[in-house]
Amino acid sequence: MGLRDKKRNQRRVLSRRSAGPKTGEGKDFLPLEGKEQRVREKKQPEEPESTATVLYIGHIPHGFYEDQMQGFFQQFGAVKRVRVARNRKTGKSKHYGFIEFENPEVAKIVADEMNNYLLFEHTLQIEPVPPEKVHAKLWKGVRKGFIPVDRVAIERKRLSKDKTVEEHKKMLEGIVKRDEKRRKRIKAAGIDYECPALI
Repeated sequence: MGLRDKKRNQRRVLSRRSAGPKTGEGKDFLPLEGKEQRVREKKQPEEPESTATVLYIGHIPHGFYEDQMQGFFQQFGAVKRVRVARNRKTGKSKHYGFIEFENPEVAKIVADEMNNYLLFEHTLQIEPVPPEKVHAKLWKGVRKGFIPVDRVAIERKRLSKDKTVEEHKKMLEGIVKRDEKRRKRIKAAGIDYECPALI
């Protein structure tokens, strides 16, 4: 595009701006009867009403557990149930959980407003869970809270219980078998050592 073409385009633009409105294009112009222009309204597709009352919450920070979540989310509406996923052995949080509201509209507002909310240097990830994807056992035992299993006590009980004659015989056989293997390994290594006899 040369210099002449640029100047010509500038003149056209300036002449259009300076020219008055064309006939029939004034502000006070009203169309004649029978020649009304139909304005096509673009209908936006209506979003289907969300019936999800359960929300998934990810990236939960340390210290923000069931009681704290219940208190925090009550500002939006009535909270029905809260569950934080925990490790079965230690009981520590897995940093994600689920919350159920009584009203689906409240759940939608929380999902829209609180998604990517910065809380204790963690960005909360909140998404609605459709009712058909909610697992049947999601809320199992949620009222009782988490009770960690004392595995040390279970093992202590298992090891300290009285053994039957068969169990005692099997244990002795294992001890003798391991002792024989140990003696063979020592002999194969060329070490002159007399292992003490088993009593």
